[in-house]
Amino acid sequence: MRLATAAWSVGRPAGVEGWARRLDDAIAAARGAELLLLPEYAAMEVAAGDQPDVATEMARATELSPVLLRVAQDAARRHGVWLVPGTMPWTEAGRVVNRAHLIAPDGRAASQDKHAMTRFEAEQWGVSAGRPPSVFETPWGRVGIAICFDGEFPNVVRAQVEAGAWLVLLPSCTDTRHGDMRIRIAARARAMENQCFVAVAPTVGAAPWSASLDVNHGVAAIYGPVDRGFADDGVVAEGAVDEPGWVHADLDPAAIAAVREQGAVLNHRAWPSDPPPCPVAKFV
Repeated sequence: MRLATAAWSVGRPAGVEGWARRLDDAIAAARGAELLLLPEYAAMEVAAGDQPDVATEMARATELSPVLLRVAQDAARRHGVWLVPGTMPWTEAGRVVNRAHLIAPDGRAASQDKHAMTRFEAEQWGVSAGRPPSVFETPWGRVGIAICFDGEFPNVVRAQVEAGAWLVLLPSCTDTRHGDMRIRIAARARAMENQCFVAVAPTVGAAPWSASLDVNHGVAAIYGPVDRGFADDGVVAEGAVDEPGWVHADLDPAAIAAVREQGAVLNHRAWPSDPPPCPVAKFV
């Protein structure tokens, strides 16, 4: 599989049509990638107005999300690619959830919700936890999506790996260096402990016209197992800090299957099925 993961420089497109053109141009620039990953809340830029206001932008983004999904489906069909067009705030049973869609080249879409909310999402945006982790069937095997904060929790990604994922896609949106580093550290840890690939796609750049995406930091990257047959530091491909653009890599699920059977260590196999008891040690 040729994977491309984007560091998405937050723009100011002219409505849905402008975002559609921007998405189309980005896909065309992805140099033959078969699966493309955009960041968390990448489409929120469409909701920015003349007077930046979080509540107004969230309401508008939620209203536009079904339209933007159709735009992304049309783009995937036109280019013949598998596409995660970032995440979108989505209305579900009277609540707002943060939802990522994986779109097939024929336009069919399946979704994954964010499960763990950051304080900003819960306290200022009113976003709720959505459906639990799932996996997606693709021509290359099963793939998972862990949205930003979800990637910082081993049990979320582990559930996807145990369901057959060899690759986990991690779209992110962070406004501090701390947040960027948490995502990168977590992605590398998840790749190491599960002996899988983890791809990170962040929003980057300053956008003072948007109350939701005003400051963005991150690095587009693809990480793998820290074991024989892979780079010593587990880095498959990595961009520069806050540098927009695509990061590419050719990923082979057979390499993951091999390291899980023949690695110098067997993290994937050695994962305890149940947490062991943890008594207080006694001094004697």
